[in-house]
Amino acid sequence: MGAAVSDEPENFTLALLRKIDAKVDNLRDEVSAMREVMVTKDELRIELNSVRSEMTSLRADVASDMINLEKRLGDQIVGLRRSVMEYHSSVIGHGVLLTELEERVRRLEQQARFSPEGH
Repeated sequence: MGAAVSDEPENFTLALLRKIDAKVDNLRDEVSAMREVMVTKDELRIELNSVRSEMTSLRADVASDMINLEKRLGDQIVGLRRSVMEYHSSVIGHGVLLTELEERVRRLEQQARFSPEGH
């Protein structure tokens, strides 16, 4: 019976040590998983900062492109306005010339006493 009593504490101690060992293993697994999460979190933070940097760069590029486009369009609009004004001036000038020519022909007809054909 003495052997049974000495076996029992030894088995109890071993059982407790096994439970502690299992809990330590579980804690190690949890710590390992937490480290992986932290590494992933750091990687995501780095990636997010990279995306933010790219967005800032892209905004600057788009703003620059918009300014260039606005300038080119402005230049084209100025050129178009100039062309339209020149055209209108030319048309108005031709209209005045035609009106003056008609008046001269009428005066010449009146002085020469020609009657316009068909009238």
